[in-house]
Amino acid sequence: MRVTLKELRKEYNITQTELSIKTNISRQTINMLENNSYIPSLKTAKKLAMFFNTSIECIFIFEEEDL
Repeated sequence: MRVTLKELRKEYNITQTELSIKTNISRQTINMLENNSYIPSLKTAKKLAMFFNTSIECIFIFEEEDL
């Protein structure tokens, strides 16, 4: 099942700033990810998946044209 980063963040009841601090990912990057205007690096995707205790594929869908 796919959930958005924003949905996960709301479920965990944390702000973009708090998520930024806890994952060492800039708040601006988190904002761009939530607005689908940025494709994360594998390292960023893994950090977020580990924080939310889920798989990368659960949060992000990569299309061939994105590669």
